[in-house]
Amino acid sequence: MRRALITGITGQDGSYLAELLLAKGYEVYGLIRRSSGFNTARIDHLYRDPHEPGAALRLVYGDLSDGTSISTVLNEINPDEVYHLAAQSHVRVSFDQPIYTVDIDALGTLRVLEAIRRMPRPPRFYQASSSEMFGDSPPPQSEATPFRPRSPYACAKACAFWHTVNYREAYRLFACNGILFNHESPRRGETFVTRKITRAATRIKLGLQRKLYLGNLDARRDWGYAGDFVEAMWRMLQQDRPDDYVIATGASHSVREFLDEAFGLLDLDWRPYVEVDPRYLRPTDVEHLAGDFSKARRVLDWTPQVTFRDLVRRMVEADLRLAREEALLRDAENRT
Repeated sequence: MRRALITGITGQDGSYLAELLLAKGYEVYGLIRRSSGFNTARIDHLYRDPHEPGAALRLVYGDLSDGTSISTVLNEINPDEVYHLAAQSHVRVSFDQPIYTVDIDALGTLRVLEAIRRMPRPPRFYQASSSEMFGDSPPPQSEATPFRPRSPYACAKACAFWHTVNYREAYRLFACNGILFNHESPRRGETFVTRKITRAATRIKLGLQRKLYLGNLDARRDWGYAGDFVEAMWRMLQQDRPDDYVIATGASHSVREFLDEAFGLLDLDWRPYVEVDPRYLRPTDVEHLAGDFSKARRVLDWTPQVTFRDLVRRMVEADLRLAREEALLRDAENRT
């Protein structure tokens, strides 16, 4: 039984990756920060009490700001593979919290790499890089496209990318960067624009919300399905040699197009309900991202399976179920 450690297991990608690895027979460890509450909703369906026979998912405490805790966890678990997904991943928030973002996203990655290189048997390492690193480099963006980061988040991710390359070359670690373009799902956090749209559209449909406030409606992104993208992460660590790969769909759509699709599925015109709020505009923005994933298709034999329309439909259907539950609770409270 192979053993994997996932940092950021409670996030969207971490939950899908945990499902994938468990289905492949892995013993999976998930790194979480200690707190007074639980943030495990995305993986609750996977978790079994470790005292039960056959329990293959375990959660361990650690913090990317604490190199000692990372080293302790790695040496206790001794994994075959490490999937480093944890980060402060909200681009707009990174402008408000740049130092924290760099500490966790850039230095946190360095702490993990440094702990790995000191292990007697270093595990294979996957770094979750981001298309935001390309910034305003013109599309389509590939592995050969220069980075021109336009946010503290993108700068931190670019730093982590080069740390990974350096440790691969300097210490011969099996370390890969997955340069993932935007990937969404019903498990996406509600503060990210795609989920913000599908959540609001379904609530507006049922009379639970009146307005939706967004930032730049003309920004274009290459949106794929998170469940597809975690398969590419796993395939990177199964190769004979480590390398870096762009993971994308090759098609881009604007925020307006996402609005058209999401509201259209509910027979609504989004224009009366959507307003631009300057608070959601970034000081420097990225206008157009579209990935060239031909290398991943050739080397990893990977292609995306879920189309843009199907992705939006899945998200709308999931949020419509949540909105209906909310409406039922509202009606029950009104009757009491």
